[in-house]
Amino acid sequence: MVKIITSLMLGLSLLLSPVSAMSDEAISLNKYQPKPFVKVSHPEWVKNATIYEVNIRQYTKQGTFNAFTEHLPRLKEMGVDILWLMPIHPIGELNRKGEMGSYYAVKDYYGVNPQMGNLADLKDLVNQAHKMDMYVILDWVPNHTAWDNPLTKNHPEWYKLSKKGEFQSNPWWDWQDIIELDYQQPELRQYMTEALKYWVKEVNVDGYRVDTAGYVPTDFWNTARSELDKIKPVFMLAEAELRDLHEYAFDMAYSFRLHDVLHNVAHGHKDVSAIYSHFGKLENRWRLDMLRMNFVDNHDLNAWDKTMFERFGDFLHASIVLTATVEGMPLIYSGQEAELDKSLAFFDKDVIEWKTTKTGAIYQQLFGLKHRNTALWNGKWGSHMLPVANSNKKAIFSYTRANDADKVFVVLNFSNQVQKVTFNSTKRHLDKYTELFSGDKVIIKPDTELAIEPFGYRVYVVE
Repeated sequence: MVKIITSLMLGLSLLLSPVSAMSDEAISLNKYQPKPFVKVSHPEWVKNATIYEVNIRQYTKQGTFNAFTEHLPRLKEMGVDILWLMPIHPIGELNRKGEMGSYYAVKDYYGVNPQMGNLADLKDLVNQAHKMDMYVILDWVPNHTAWDNPLTKNHPEWYKLSKKGEFQSNPWWDWQDIIELDYQQPELRQYMTEALKYWVKEVNVDGYRVDTAGYVPTDFWNTARSELDKIKPVFMLAEAELRDLHEYAFDMAYSFRLHDVLHNVAHGHKDVSAIYSHFGKLENRWRLDMLRMNFVDNHDLNAWDKTMFERFGDFLHASIVLTATVEGMPLIYSGQEAELDKSLAFFDKDVIEWKTTKTGAIYQQLFGLKHRNTALWNGKWGSHMLPVANSNKKAIFSYTRANDADKVFVVLNFSNQVQKVTFNSTKRHLDKYTELFSGDKVIIKPDTELAIEPFGYRVYVVE
């Protein structure tokens, strides 16, 4: 009897041991399961949004919130969703540059620049935008303040000091009108977080564009974002191109490298293969939910690196088409739609001349397409971009974005000559299309050859 029981126990042990081993292995593998890097929950309204940078000072002769508010219907018609207001705070006077000073030399984080209006005017602007289903984010300057910000007297310990115990600017930049804060001070972190929360609560703004976001420790932003989201879902844009900012803090960051690649192609320093290389490098480093802001202009570029016409020349419109159809969110800077052909003064008054232009019409068509074509939506709501190899990779950039409902096939000629181009056997681009700008009906077959004029662009759409 003992032998029988022993045999049964041995058999049972042999029967169960593989299961136990497999179970242990499965448990062990749990720690190796992939997890999404982005923990931030993007607001739902970001899914097909576009963004517009507002330079209040230069937008109108008055340079006020109220005067800008009159432009909201036009911007809504153009397809703008997010209004990024350049800093709205009082500007420092001590060591000021120019007559009016830099927006980014903040004198009071809780104040409104009286040249732009008052708190009630700002609230009205935000309310009017919300009524049109537009959203407003404020430009926030956390890294430094004006020399005469009251914090210099009330909390000098919150600043980075020289060995002599004096306030200091970043020695590598021409920023003599500002002095740097020290985020090793927990009380400063608390103050800055409360200031961020104030504008969301008091004015109902929808988030922030953060100046020099990478100059401030990421753990500060992680905490600040969690505090803001307790009030309402916010949208955060970082002036940076750093992956770690996307995990817990920021929805979107700048596509600096894309701008630079397009600029180099436009000036003949590189050919189109550099654009393919750029997106190839992004493939395994950036995910769809790490939103990127694509642009051909912004306030820094316009002020310090010449106009978009000087930077892109005849390649401008093809570059605009690319920035509005690749993965990411397209940006317009104030006046681009009016074909702003001068570098706006940064420290003084310099009004934009408003007019109807081809560039404005191109943006309006592209933004309309982005709103209705789900393949072009942002982040997880949109589709992945894939290249379509062609017969002239050094001159023609071609790609698709597609899902079960919608599809676009984009062909761009980054050369000064007519290009006759065919495509490889990849089937992803084969379909019946309507070309966005001409309205032409086109069937792309395996043997289709396209002739694209110099600097030309085609956006073929299936909807």
